[in-house]
Amino acid sequence: MPQTKDTKIAPLSGYINQETGIKNGHHWTFLTNHAHVLLCLANNNSLRMRDIANIIGITERTVQQIVRDLSKDGYVKLTREGRCNRYEIDDSVSLRHPIEQHKTIGDLIRLIFE
Repeated sequence: MPQTKDTKIAPLSGYINQETGIKNGHHWTFLTNHAHVLLCLANNNSLRMRDIANIIGITERTVQQIVRDLSKDGYVKLTREGRCNRYEIDDSVSLRHPIEQHKTIGDLIRLIFE
């Protein structure tokens, strides 16, 4: 699966009030922050943690922890290239919850981006 897509993931310009930094009435989403981080990396495998944090609307530290979780469980492999990191997603790994474990990470990525 190619790791850089043509799909643009917009920063939270419409989701967070730029003046106050407060979410615009949205208190939850259907996907978790883990899914959001994974989708950001699927869209662009060389994004910086800071960029992912800005896109999703979470802290850089939270993104780092999520990437560690995803890496530890085999969803993402990190490769160091000079001062940059590249992330390879194993799209054959099954989703975790029993309700959806008959589907793979690749199925989720295709559902969102295609």
